[in-house]
Amino acid sequence: MTWAFKRQLFFVSIFVALLLAFGFLIIFPYVNKLPTCIDNKQNGDEKGIDCGGSCTKACTFEVDQISILWSRTFEVIPGRYNAVAYLENHNKNAAIYKIKYKFRFSDKDNIYIGKREGETFIPSSGRFAIFEAGIGVGNSVPVFTTFEFTETPIWNKIPEDIMKQLKILVSDIKLENQNTRPHLSATIKNDSLFTIPEVSVVVLLYDEKGNALSASRTYLDELTPEESEDINFTWPEPIVGNVVAKEIISMYNVFLVKLK
Repeated sequence: MTWAFKRQLFFVSIFVALLLAFGFLIIFPYVNKLPTCIDNKQNGDEKGIDCGGSCTKACTFEVDQISILWSRTFEVIPGRYNAVAYLENHNKNAAIYKIKYKFRFSDKDNIYIGKREGETFIPSSGRFAIFEAGIGVGNSVPVFTTFEFTETPIWNKIPEDIMKQLKILVSDIKLENQNTRPHLSATIKNDSLFTIPEVSVVVLLYDEKGNALSASRTYLDELTPEESEDINFTWPEPIVGNVVAKEIISMYNVFLVKLK
């Protein structure tokens, strides 16, 4: 083997080594990807496929199902109704950004007379209400109302420190003119350092047996940190029954709140 051939072989070896190293740097990330929460695989510290562990998405088996406590309609004026589903999320630090649902209405003979579909978020930890207004079912009267979610929920974990800080307070609840044109007023306060957008506020009125007599809803575009707002609900017709309890439920999408 001549000196010239050895020199050529040396340079060829260096070139091949560089080529292999360069190829390795290009190919390695594709054949040895780090685990992520969007790779459609159960890897890393995940408890399921792209859920649990350090992923923000919670696995289905880690959360409890939402309880549907009751659903019913309330007449507002003849031929027009509001529908309410009263539910409970048992998961302290898990919520749903959006999910589709459906109300179904039947008459006294349990004959189907209509439906109303929509989409909502699910707040974490506690009881809440889904409200649909202005429902018309022709000349029929809705006696039976059912509620269901129409798609599989996607749960996301909420940091516990955020949930501890977020708080909305309600005070000064007053119901007047129940037998003529009812009016309910209250004060709502954002008792946190977060800006909370798109706040939906539902009021439920109960009799002495705990039966819901009527419901109404209002909106607030935004509650800034430590801001208070007066809220009002009105009804065009008298509320039938003896109102002994009032429940005001404030709802907001926790994924939209912003720190001050």
